[in-house]
Amino acid sequence: MERRGFICAGCWTLDRVKLIDAWPQEETLAMIGEIDRQGGGSAHNVGIGLKRIDAALPVEGIGLLGQDADGDFLFERAREYGIDTRQMHRIDEVATSFTDVMTVRDTARRTFFHHTGTNDHLTPAHFVFTDTRAKFLHLGLLGVHARLDRPAEDYANGWVAILASAKAAGLETSIELVSIDSARNRELALPCLPYVDRLIVNDQEIGALADIETVVQGKADPERCLHAACAIWEAGDVKLVVAHYPSGAVAVDAEGRRYRSESLALGAEAIVGSVGAGDAFAAGVLYAVHEGWAIEAALALGHAAAATSLRSATSVESVGTLAECRALMATS
Repeated sequence: MERRGFICAGCWTLDRVKLIDAWPQEETLAMIGEIDRQGGGSAHNVGIGLKRIDAALPVEGIGLLGQDADGDFLFERAREYGIDTRQMHRIDEVATSFTDVMTVRDTARRTFFHHTGTNDHLTPAHFVFTDTRAKFLHLGLLGVHARLDRPAEDYANGWVAILASAKAAGLETSIELVSIDSARNRELALPCLPYVDRLIVNDQEIGALADIETVVQGKADPERCLHAACAIWEAGDVKLVVAHYPSGAVAVDAEGRRYRSESLALGAEAIVGSVGAGDAFAAGVLYAVHEGWAIEAALALGHAAAATSLRSATSVESVGTLAECRALMATS
């Protein structure tokens, strides 16, 4: 069976995005300007990011939503983009997961207030890989799904159980983390790595996994990020380790070759918000790898997709098409 396309699974959540004038001290006032409601979470963002890059690419979704207005919104969003929703499960008794995203207008910095909701009730039983023609599984977010974060069957946690099932079904895998306590990230993610083909994380997360301080005085250190990526590569069988940060990215491929690339230069006036920029980068890299591109080109597409995502305060609405991203790559 020829495989093509992605399963984007795990975290589907509603983002309530609010642009504010400044981050307030406690018991002071901040003014909310624009308000928007968008889908969020790794599965939603990467899945729709992939469809915006290439609308013809097959994408399936796996997740758990409530029987509520937020769940309806996310379900219809997936259908509007042509995502296969056969494994988008719904339950009555729990509200759909949501996140309040506060973005400071002048800095584009984000703060998240998250309610796990239905995501806490997602289990390995919701993931069925026997009837898919997809090639890649992209799975996340470790650390914010109560049942999947617990031991499952004979595995350290439910994430490992899902990845083992996916690998047995012939899928290539990638996982996505969230910037939680470093020790907790290591506890959850390290047991997954024997079942992970590609790891695309940010500066804080790669440092957490390798137990290396990668952010110094509030700024990512590219050399330390590369050192951490190499440490993760040396510890297991991951084919590609990528760590991204605001100014660029580093990577280590299956043969241990190392790469460094710079983000696309954008003026401050071009940046509206950075919600979903990391997911847009991941979507670009994963798309390129799926299509057989060289690693340098994959990183460049990731940066281009991330740059287009910065044009909007939402998670995915401004991610560019492949043609738009290629045009940006050609000018960089």
